[in-house]
Amino acid sequence: MLAAVKLTSATRQNLWRLTFIRTLVLAAQAGSVGLAYWFDLLPLPWLQLAVTLCFSIVLCVFTAIRLRTTWPVTELEYALQLACDLFIHSVLLYFSGGSTNPFVSYYLVPLTIAAVTLPWRYSVVLSGIALTLYTLLLAQFYPLQTFPIARENLQIYGMWLSFALSAAVITFFAARMAEELRRQEELRAIRREEGLRDQQLLAVATQAAGAAHELGTPLATMSVLLNEMVQDHHDPALQDDLSVLQEQVKQCKQTLQQLVRAAEANRRLAVEMQDVTQWLDEALNRWHLMRPEASYRFNLLGQGSVPRMAPPPDLTQALLNLLNNAADACPEGLGVQLDWDAEDVTISIRDHGAGVPLAIAEQIGKPFFTTKGKGFGLGLFLSKASVTRAGGSVKLYSHEEGGTLTELRLPRVARGDIDE
Repeated sequence: MLAAVKLTSATRQNLWRLTFIRTLVLAAQAGSVGLAYWFDLLPLPWLQLAVTLCFSIVLCVFTAIRLRTTWPVTELEYALQLACDLFIHSVLLYFSGGSTNPFVSYYLVPLTIAAVTLPWRYSVVLSGIALTLYTLLLAQFYPLQTFPIARENLQIYGMWLSFALSAAVITFFAARMAEELRRQEELRAIRREEGLRDQQLLAVATQAAGAAHELGTPLATMSVLLNEMVQDHHDPALQDDLSVLQEQVKQCKQTLQQLVRAAEANRRLAVEMQDVTQWLDEALNRWHLMRPEASYRFNLLGQGSVPRMAPPPDLTQALLNLLNNAADACPEGLGVQLDWDAEDVTISIRDHGAGVPLAIAEQIGKPFFTTKGKGFGLGLFLSKASVTRAGGSVKLYSHEEGGTLTELRLPRVARGDIDE
């Protein structure tokens, strides 16, 4: 079930990305310092630079370990991580030319990330920190001792490299953030839809419970009257009709009792694993007893080992509802197909009725909407709710050769209580 998927907070995701970016930048910084030391390009305080880089490594490792814990990542912690990047970058600049270092423009990267991912107050504070540190580097820094021509060449190539690195980091982070925002918006839409469906189900359940309570008395009265009529009238033809009526009343009473005890029964009922072919065969036999006038043809398309499932009772009822809808459209020549792949099990039901009108295609499956002359419009709605709860989906298509194709798709392991 989609609602049961464990979601990672946006701040935690952003801190993971920041750690990844910090690692890449650290590798570039360490490589630059290493090349300068190996080829003796610049006279720099190597010990101070090495200590600063080691501190950055420790911060990366500590953050990676911290992100594997279950502690929530707050916006304040994320802002402090960005502040640490600003201070580390400032120390590196202090020992390598200060504001004259072409990599001073990297200040914009943490500030851009903060502006995109944090509330404005954190962005303002971080901007103030960056501006203060940059201002201090204008007056205090470790000067670079090199020839003017070499300094000019280093400045040009350093500016190009700084621009390329900053552009790559900002683009990467902005693209990932846009993707994350789209994903969160999709999840919010799904949750809104599930919440609306749950409210509708609650309304249906409340009305059904009230109807079951109210119908109990009339059915009991009808049962008593039928028993008296059986005793008073001895006409064989009338006796047969009364027997049928008694069976129907008994079935109604049993159905109402099951409706009232449905929640408790579902919690106590043991759900057993079985082959999907066995489950479908039992459901088809049960349905055909209820709808003897219907005829169908079954095709098994799946190859390889038969998937095993643990279908809850409401999932079986959902399948029966879909079969009944197809039989109501056209009871003759129904086609039922079973197929599966590595992830899903697909049951297709084809009828030869009028099909799904395009004008009302979006309304089908909503509560209390029906295209039939009878019924309450709840069968498909409840079926979709049960299948969605099991992690599957139900879709209806107008078949190109006429009629309607109903596709029931379930995961290889469909369990009603898997996430409870």
